[in-house]
Amino acid sequence: MKTAAHIEVLEHEGVLLAAAAESAGTEAAVPTCPDWRVRDLLRHTGMVHRWATAFVAEGHTGPRPAEDLTDLDGAPLLTWFREGHGRLVDTLAGAAPDVRCWSFLPAPSPLAFWARRQAHETAVHRLDAESARGGEPTGIATEFAVDGIDELLCAFHARPKSAVRTEEPRTLRVRATDAPDAVWTVRLSAQPPVTVRDDTEDADCELSGPAAQLYPALWNRRPFPEVTGDASLAALWRERSRVTWA
Repeated sequence: MKTAAHIEVLEHEGVLLAAAAESAGTEAAVPTCPDWRVRDLLRHTGMVHRWATAFVAEGHTGPRPAEDLTDLDGAPLLTWFREGHGRLVDTLAGAAPDVRCWSFLPAPSPLAFWARRQAHETAVHRLDAESARGGEPTGIATEFAVDGIDELLCAFHARPKSAVRTEEPRTLRVRATDAPDAVWTVRLSAQPPVTVRDDTEDADCELSGPAAQLYPALWNRRPFPEVTGDASLAALWRERSRVTWA
């Protein structure tokens, strides 16, 4: 996906997140994040939006801490969230393509990184807000879901921080059944996972289904659509796939 497309998704997802949070109320529990209320979700995501904005807008070339979480609640918290989301969208849309700033995953450019990362950050937390509101979640485009799966498997879990490891080498396959060539082979061992985009080797377990269902499942927001082979690897993913936002 191109940077402009990621920014469009980011804008749309943030609007949906705020609407779902407003409908649910800030006191509502978030079923997909059992320790959170909607206020926690808005405070966290709004903080991340402001943190990301600062790198692009101010050109920070090294990591920097995020601001403390706000203690706003209710309508003022929703206003604060919408303001920060709008500022992030405007900053990314107005940034020079060659802007130089810090990023923490591989990408064609820092701007491409921040647009992609914040689109997926916001989309996943939009699902959280909609789980608090109840009812059917808003759909996810197949292309965007495939892009998010790729970011999670090939970028996030390639980092030394990944805890998805096995004592003996095992192989996990992830296959989106509705997108051509959307298949990943994840080699598990005592080291960080190594993921390739192919299915040329046997797998001990395969997670498969439409991309829009696999994407939230891999982020531990819903059950896996289909598991074949050794289900203990699916359980391992559920237990150990915890991603930090930096």
